[in-house]
Amino acid sequence: MRPLSWIALVLTTLLIGCTIPAATPTPENDPLAGSAWILAALSGRSLAPGPAVTLRFAEGSAQGSDGCNRYSAPYSAGAGRLEVSPRGAATLMACPPELMQQAADYGLALAAARAYRLDGRQLQLLADDGRTLATFAPQDTALAGTAWRVTAINNGRQAVVSITAASTVTLVFAADGRLSGSAGCNNYTAAYSDEGGRVNIQPPAATRRMCPGKGVMEQEQWLLAALATVASARIEGNRLELRSAAGALAVAAVRE
Repeated sequence: MRPLSWIALVLTTLLIGCTIPAATPTPENDPLAGSAWILAALSGRSLAPGPAVTLRFAEGSAQGSDGCNRYSAPYSAGAGRLEVSPRGAATLMACPPELMQQAADYGLALAAARAYRLDGRQLQLLADDGRTLATFAPQDTALAGTAWRVTAINNGRQAVVSITAASTVTLVFAADGRLSGSAGCNNYTAAYSDEGGRVNIQPPAATRRMCPGKGVMEQEQWLLAALATVASARIEGNRLELRSAAGALAVAAVRE
């Protein structure tokens, strides 16, 4: 059998039988709503090197990356209590064994959580007996002051394609509301706004140099067109996703 995501197995088996209210948490009754975190410690093990494990409480879901796959599940929180619903979903990509095992351990911690504690700038997930299962540090989700290397672009034909090996494409979000970078050959600049993850990027202006390399110039056009469609941004650890209003991935990048 092909290896599947451990957290998918956890969310669909270990949580079966839990009864969790279906009410969607709101910022008024849930201090966790709208917060984003990066795993800093996991009980019983050292964290494996590799992609960050993330947890975000948004739109009534506990969601993020387990270091291998993306996951999302409804949750209930309030007055220090926290439970994650068995009605969850996850992608099913196979990863190296160490990351798969860490994802399994993280899934177990998420499934066992029955309470939380906000301790200074940390979030702790707690078991019924008060044991700390996992500790998280805050995730900065603002674009301003960040720099990224683009790894994939929507080509406008309902496909997301990787960057050509002969080029480097970058995004630099300045604190003054200017986006700039290299489109692989030419430099570009544009005005942008970021209001709690709701992003608007004005049509970019670029220099007009011609460059050699198969697909480089076409890739530039894809990037400039994709940036103009961006309506939202999500930072997960060292990864950035810019998406259109319809939810389509426009640009994917990793932190420089």
